[in-house]
Amino acid sequence: MFEGFKQVRVDTSEVTINAVVGGQGQPLLLLHGYPQTHVIWHKIAPRLAAHFTVVAADLRGYGDSGKPAGALDHSNYSKRALARDQVELMRQLGFERFYLAGHDRGARVAHRLAVDHPNRVLKLATLDISPTLKMYASTNREFAQAYYHWFFFIQPKPLPEKLIGGNPQFYLLKKIGSGSAGLAPFTPEALSEYLRCFTPETIHGSCEDYRASASIDLEYDRADIRAGRKITCPLLALWGKRGVIERCFAPLQDWAEVATDVRGHSLDGGHYLAEELPDEICAEFKSFFS
Repeated sequence: MFEGFKQVRVDTSEVTINAVVGGQGQPLLLLHGYPQTHVIWHKIAPRLAAHFTVVAADLRGYGDSGKPAGALDHSNYSKRALARDQVELMRQLGFERFYLAGHDRGARVAHRLAVDHPNRVLKLATLDISPTLKMYASTNREFAQAYYHWFFFIQPKPLPEKLIGGNPQFYLLKKIGSGSAGLAPFTPEALSEYLRCFTPETIHGSCEDYRASASIDLEYDRADIRAGRKITCPLLALWGKRGVIERCFAPLQDWAEVATDVRGHSLDGGHYLAEELPDEICAEFKSFFS
């Protein structure tokens, strides 16, 4: 799926991060969401590689990256820790500054990375999220019903791990197929990879990701507000007009509360934009990151 790319496994100070690298030009780091891997970018990464050096990485806890047991305070799955993994990955690949794009959970890591490491990120693009603190603070019945997993995954271990692990294939397919496009955006090759990687270790790591988002990550976000820290690089926010973000939030307004230079718009799709609308996402990225 990534013809012309090479696979790399980089040992950071805490975990091993798996990624694929290909292309030429300015570096562009791509981060995936739940419950997927770097494979979400397989429809657009080869095209972007004609213009950028593309690095598509698996987050800690996902794919073929390291999956440590969660700490009691979930700090080793905080977005700060996951962002640090990616900074170290890019540094070891020879990239001190880079473009950055993330979908879903990867966009939340990208948000933290841009705040904690402002000198690293040239531009940032987010796909189908509003900031985490804003989303939790704005919770209503419609959002809670649509994003029930935000409240299920954060239950103490091993409750969600055991329930999801009872039939992981059923859960994964049901979860990613619940959007407006169903399973249509996902190729058989991509689905096979997502299922291969949806191991007990990944299920635990991904639950820890969400537990961190509902606890320590919110502390970091509130500290940013108190200190006046914002994303200072140009930010492009894209979201699906058929999804929950469109119905429940105001993404440009939400991002303007935590970033100084925001633009963006909705696209005629659902949540999994990189696989549902690859032509549009590729064009948006090429234009914004050029």
